[in-house]
Amino acid sequence: MKIGHPADHNATAIATGGNAVAGTPAAPHPASLPAVAHESTKVELSSAAALMSTEASPEFDAAKVARMSQAITDGTFKIDAGVIADRLIANAQELLSKVPR
Repeated sequence: MKIGHPADHNATAIATGGNAVAGTPAAPHPASLPAVAHESTKVELSSAAALMSTEASPEFDAAKVARMSQAITDGTFKIDAGVIADRLIANAQELLSKVPR
């Protein structure tokens, strides 16, 4: 009796370069498979992925990055754990409030 999903055995065979289970032929290497997209292929984003759209991404501030990098190099960069925790909680609350229920 075989336990598990047949795809699990094939993945193990590919990773080990041989048979995952005695008598089970090794699956072809993924690079040797043709790249074919069928009309029935459908991709959907989860609600969490949809929340991470590029619209909400902040601007990149190269000068600020340079100042922080220099402060780290100089050993003068200070980390305020309270501010980091507050912002993480605020971001989590904002994301959770956008999740459809």
